[in-house]
Amino acid sequence: MQTSTRMRVAAVAALLGLLTALAGPGGAHADEAPPESTETTTVGDVTGFRADGAVYRLTAGQAEARVSFVSDETFRIELAPDGKFTDPTGDDIVLPQGAPPRTRWKDRGDRYELSTSAVTLRAYKTPLRFALHRADGSRVWSETKGLSWTGERTVQTLARGATEQFYGAGMQNGRGNTTHRDKTVEVAVDYNWNDGGHPNSVPFYLSSAGYGVFRNTYAPNTYAFTDPVTTSAKERRFDAYYFAGGGAKDVIGQYTDLTGKPFLPPVYGMEIGDADCYLHNANRGERRTLDALKVADGYVENDMPNGWMLVNDGYGCGYEDLEKTAQGLKDRNMELGLWTEDGIDGLADQVKAGQRVAKLDVAWVGPGYKFALDACKDAYRGIEDNSDARGFTWAPESWAGAQRCGVQWSGDQKGDWEYIRWQIPTYAGATMSGLAYTTGDVDGIFGGSAKTYTRDLQWKMFLGTTMTMDGWAAKDKQPFRYGEPYTSINRDYLKLKESLLPYQYSYAHEATETGVGMVRPLVLEHPDDPKAATEAAKYEFLSGEHFLVAPVYQDATERKDIYLPEGTWIDYWSGRTYQGPTTLDTYSAPLDTLPLFVKAGAAVPMWPGIRSYRDRTADSPLAWDVYPQGDTSFTLYEDDGVTREHRAGAYATQRADVRAPEHGAGDVSVTINESRGDFTGKQTARPYEFTVHTGSEPRTVKLDRTLPELTSKSAYDRARQGWWYDRDDRGGVVHVKTAPLTTAKKFTVKLLGTSAVGGKKASAAAALTAPAGQEAAAGTPGTVLVDVTAGSTALTGTTVSLRAPEGWQAATVQVPDRIPAGATRRVEVALTPPKDAEVRETTLTALARYRTGGEERTSEQRLAVTVLPPPPGGDAWASDLVWLSETNGYGPAERDRSNGESGASDGKRLTLAGTSYEKGIGVHADSAIAFHLGGRCTAFTADVGIDDEINGYGEVAFSVEGDGKVLWTSPKLTGASATVPVEVGLDGVRRVQLKVTDTNGSKTGDHGDWAAARFHCA
Repeated sequence: MQTSTRMRVAAVAALLGLLTALAGPGGAHADEAPPESTETTTVGDVTGFRADGAVYRLTAGQAEARVSFVSDETFRIELAPDGKFTDPTGDDIVLPQGAPPRTRWKDRGDRYELSTSAVTLRAYKTPLRFALHRADGSRVWSETKGLSWTGERTVQTLARGATEQFYGAGMQNGRGNTTHRDKTVEVAVDYNWNDGGHPNSVPFYLSSAGYGVFRNTYAPNTYAFTDPVTTSAKERRFDAYYFAGGGAKDVIGQYTDLTGKPFLPPVYGMEIGDADCYLHNANRGERRTLDALKVADGYVENDMPNGWMLVNDGYGCGYEDLEKTAQGLKDRNMELGLWTEDGIDGLADQVKAGQRVAKLDVAWVGPGYKFALDACKDAYRGIEDNSDARGFTWAPESWAGAQRCGVQWSGDQKGDWEYIRWQIPTYAGATMSGLAYTTGDVDGIFGGSAKTYTRDLQWKMFLGTTMTMDGWAAKDKQPFRYGEPYTSINRDYLKLKESLLPYQYSYAHEATETGVGMVRPLVLEHPDDPKAATEAAKYEFLSGEHFLVAPVYQDATERKDIYLPEGTWIDYWSGRTYQGPTTLDTYSAPLDTLPLFVKAGAAVPMWPGIRSYRDRTADSPLAWDVYPQGDTSFTLYEDDGVTREHRAGAYATQRADVRAPEHGAGDVSVTINESRGDFTGKQTARPYEFTVHTGSEPRTVKLDRTLPELTSKSAYDRARQGWWYDRDDRGGVVHVKTAPLTTAKKFTVKLLGTSAVGGKKASAAAALTAPAGQEAAAGTPGTVLVDVTAGSTALTGTTVSLRAPEGWQAATVQVPDRIPAGATRRVEVALTPPKDAEVRETTLTALARYRTGGEERTSEQRLAVTVLPPPPGGDAWASDLVWLSETNGYGPAERDRSNGESGASDGKRLTLAGTSYEKGIGVHADSAIAFHLGGRCTAFTADVGIDDEINGYGEVAFSVEGDGKVLWTSPKLTGASATVPVEVGLDGVRRVQLKVTDTNGSKTGDHGDWAAARFHCA
């Protein structure tokens, strides 16, 4: 039974009852008069016109429209049906703007033309209808009918272009990074934090026709991007700003010029955060606030980054010993955060005690939407007014303008594969509304599993901000809780994000200037790609311009249908190059592998080998990860990372310029220019490290003079400076290191006689693949299959080997004869896991070394192998065997107990229809448990039903699957059904799955028992 879930939902539901009574534009009261009419009125003919500088008034009977130009490409249209203009938003959302542009107007007979140097707004007279044109006469948008209204809603109706696409509307769960065309989008706080909800929605949208619209209101909006397009707000006034830009980035820039640029978070805010309630936590037993330091120690002991901790995140959770807690966290390179359940009256004292993060919650949405925005601004300002730190807030429900003061967080959800799926398009889509920092909890706050946690954490390291929340699921959700291999994989990705902070922080600074966040839909960088706006690109995104991330959102070791747009893309893990546009039908993605691609030409600044940004010292190196192709550059932004001194100009920039061939052989140079600017803690000199992905060994490497060539990794690690070419590293990487160099002067590293990324002849590189579903038995000799496919040139002298965990034995296979161009050769590589190898998925790396196109080359590929337990040696209880895998609807599946509650071993004696059983498995739908039988068993028997602990409710079906085929299925069973005996033949079956599936969509009480479950084996 999902007790903690119900507590959370009940608290929210109680709050929503209050808000329902108060919700509405500006907070309508129940005793207000009902709308005057539901009949639709459309604005009539123009009866009057006045011009006053950059402001124009057009009357149409009683109604009056007002056009105000803000800049050459931004203007506002208001319509008051009764001729009386109002603005409930006041100065909450729109910031003060500069002087208006020079404008002019003409009476063309059938219309007035209101113009700046960039655009002309046509106001047709009969009836009043608007159309926007650029200075060259091309149409941007036009109304198909005049503005219309009822007693409670105003509507604009626009013509839709034949190929016009639409984006925006803030955070739209499960969508947004692909087009809204033919869809209806709601913009309002709806408290639905799951797929289809729209928390943190924004009354702004943009069009591929090169314009955007912001409805200046707190009222709920509805945008129907049908033909024609109808956009409405639930209020009897019309107020919209229009932006005419050269593209989506320009439009987002204009919108955020009006409503505010995204804030620059502190560096610790871009590290993962942790949230829990420590004082009197009902879900975790008696604890004190200072116990948070024990959890902080867990991050340190596991060598895992963590930037901040919320220590009171739970309804009714308070705090104590705040100063001691804050100092203890600082001692561990973390900052203190607090959740705000009921106001921020105490914020000043809390900040003075050490608080640096403020998380707001649903209570802070308040009556209407103004309250949420005010809370964001007030909490942000409260941190800054009482410390030298930057404001840093989180909110689950907000509105336009909140990008300037906080992170928009998608709320409370259950961790599972579906959660990962719908989260992927959500955050890149929100970027199209100027929201630079949007995110969700790693693996949700409820449910979850070791696998879904790891898969979710992987891709969220490429968001600007994220956190993990504990205390609501059966198991706490720190990244070190699940044991191996999950802890090591999670550590690797947390530290990968830490190393990428210079790259991500540079994009954070860029957002303060452009309004465009780092997390981007493909269409933002590839607007002319017809697939970028479609479902083909829905489950992937760009992290900056250079990383393409395609998360795994199914329980699988392969990711299907990854779309790569135009350009050369490099597999981050193997170095394999792909030429876009192309779709990868199947990509091998073992549990430790996030499908991740780098765009050729990238130069990525990195901080190598740290757990916290505070580990950086005056002599710490700056690394550049370079994928040379053509002439490219990247500008690194640096400041002290914590204070607000950057706003007064205390920051520095340093540009890297890469010069390389567009393709094939040639010299490569990387110029690091002088660092311009200054700030407290700036390095005056530092060593540099470079990883240059060429695929071809250079003749020599120079830095003013020739650098020493080193012959091994160990020699390279010991050296103060020098270079080493590792042909076995991701297709061939040149490693270069320098002694400390002044940051006040530029320098150039030259790689002579090498190539652009991919090698001197990229098409000649071999490709490795491996069949899915490969298995190995602990302590038993076996083979792994690897397919080697030659490129455009034949391969000779090919060997295939495996990188495997310590203690595994793997052979190296010499492939006889040559492999002709384009041909594939399947290679069997002998492999023996140790006898004590854990039963789990294990990642191996296949390595092929060969000669092609006149060069010695290496290709590699990760692959998954499942280690199997020994098959049963005779009859065996299912609960006594090692399980290949286990998924369960709530908490863990229980051995010889009922499912019980969310914790391990909290069930009772298995009982069906009054009969108790000593042996068996207790589960909660939906559940699946897999067993390795090795073909040695003849039958499976059990008694099945819903455990008596449920008292008669629940509805499920049981099934037995063998080698992927359904062997037996029960009828639907309820808590009142009779026990069903099971007897299934298993002759020759190697793998069995026992499944329990919910059949009525409720899952409440779905506690299924496999009582007396037994395999009958030889």
